[in-house]
Amino acid sequence: GVGSACEGWSPHKEEDVIYCVFVPLKPPPGHAFHLEPDITGEMPRMSMRIRVEQVCTCTGEQPDQSKLCFLHHSEQELKRNQVTSLLHTLCTGPYLDGEKIALWFQTFVISAWSVVPQSRHYSMRVLPSCRSCKMKLVKDSGRSLFVEMVFSVQQGDSDIFLSSQPTEAQLPPSTTWLESYAVAEAKFFRQVAMQAPPHSCHLKCLRLCARLLQGSGISLYALKTTVMHLLTLIPLSEWQHKYLLMRVDDTMHYLRCCLEEKRLKHFFFGNEDMPEEISLPPDFQEAQPLNLFQHLAQDPAAQTEALKEFDDL
Repeated sequence: GVGSACEGWSPHKEEDVIYCVFVPLKPPPGHAFHLEPDITGEMPRMSMRIRVEQVCTCTGEQPDQSKLCFLHHSEQELKRNQVTSLLHTLCTGPYLDGEKIALWFQTFVISAWSVVPQSRHYSMRVLPSCRSCKMKLVKDSGRSLFVEMVFSVQQGDSDIFLSSQPTEAQLPPSTTWLESYAVAEAKFFRQVAMQAPPHSCHLKCLRLCARLLQGSGISLYALKTTVMHLLTLIPLSEWQHKYLLMRVDDTMHYLRCCLEEKRLKHFFFGNEDMPEEISLPPDFQEAQPLNLFQHLAQDPAAQTEALKEFDDL
């Protein structure tokens, strides 16, 4: 589970909360995934394509006749035994296709729901979604629960994944997968919860600030990044519940300064204060910090409007 709902600070009302679950994908036998930077996109550093390659599954130098191999058996043999390559089902060309995966998974969920134990207590409806599987679960009492399953591919052994889910600002081609830091963020907040004093106020601070900023042009991700930075700058002993209003003030002041400077550093790039428990790809340590407020640096009018809006809040 990832995101504000699973982390415990969602600003939304209970009936509007969507529980987001990452479903990591791994290649089936006879296939391998290769990550390639998507140089056709606007942000090549943060988007990739996943090339699917067929690999030999034979156990010896000579093809094993008892085990079908995509490289060493004919198409007729494969068809006769109903063995289908991933390239022919869930790919466009040689690349993994998020929309095809979503459609396949939605169909699978509908057919499988009746044998899932939870089906005895919830009715389930799959909601329209082109790159994820959104479900509405309704309990016998009438209470609703929304779940969104997002498909992802892990980068090596790190906590960074490629996600099928587009952002609000980007709707890339279905074979383009966007870098997601949601798993690393969830892991960061779990680490904070273990090390912070009992009844730490950091999640309540996030929730309060998120409600304050609702309707503004400042994204929840910018707010979340701000609080993550402050959690590494302010000792965790200073996040006791009695300091809640001070921490809310710190958060809003930090955001105000970032708006003035037109710069908010991404938490996971070139961050020397990164907790050791978070596993990042090697190039993240050496990377130049990304600026989440780059759009304000490029548009003075947008910065002026953002500052005015923030001061009104």
